Amino acid sequence: MVEQEVERGSGVAVWRQIGEALALDIRNKLYVPGERLPPEPELASRFAVNRHTIRRAMGELEQNGLVRIEQGRGTFVQEHAIDYAIGRRTRFSQNLASQGMRGHIEVLESQTLRAPEIAKHLGLARSAPILRVQMLGKAEARTIDVAEHYFDATRFPDMDAQLRERLSISKAFAHFGIADYTRKWSRITAAMPTAPVARQLNQPKTRPILQVEALNVDPDGTPLQYSVVRFAGDWVQLTVTDQE
Repeated sequence: MVEQEVERGSGVAVWRQIGEALALDIRNKLYVPGERLPPEPELASRFAVNRHTIRRAMGELEQNGLVRIEQGRGTFVQEHAIDYAIGRRTRFSQNLASQGMRGHIEVLESQTLRAPEIAKHLGLARSAPILRVQMLGKAEARTIDVAEHYFDATRFPDMDAQLRERLSISKAFAHFGIADYTRKWSRITAAMPTAPVARQLNQPKTRPILQVEALNVDPDGTPLQYSVVRFAGDWVQLTVTDQE
């Protein structure tokens, strides 16, 4: 790559000039959404600077939402936000399929616990056993949400195994004879991610996320699933709808 000069002593920091040059490349479609930018050594050679200066420029681009930095993989041009519909029948895979994307879930861990407040949401006794399943929501290979789902451990004793096998909440419910379920309510808030959630979403912990707390019920109105889902704010646009 041809070396590109930066102006030293101009009053504008070198790393900022590099960031502006790369931002212009992105806006001019030299690098398209989802494409990986050249590695640090190549960019350092292009601008005749050290790798620390390149990292600072990349950090600024990430803060501005133009790129995403993935540990061990590199820096990628940020894609457009995914429209994620929240309505009476909110289905992860269908939401993504409608936009030509393949969606699936990945189970991280599960445990049975006692949680009086969550039991209340599920219409259970305070001491009832609750199955907690932590999952990632994937759009193609990209993680767009980190979720905690809670189920009645007595009614759904091996729900975690079913989720691991079927990679779909709807298909897991079908295994238990539940062909349909609806969203009773959703509560959407903006929040700052914890360090673990930020790592899982491949974003800075200084960037807000969208948090959706929700309750799904069966056709009789009996609670099935209480969830707290944390979406990457730059990658997902939530749309609330009353459609089926």
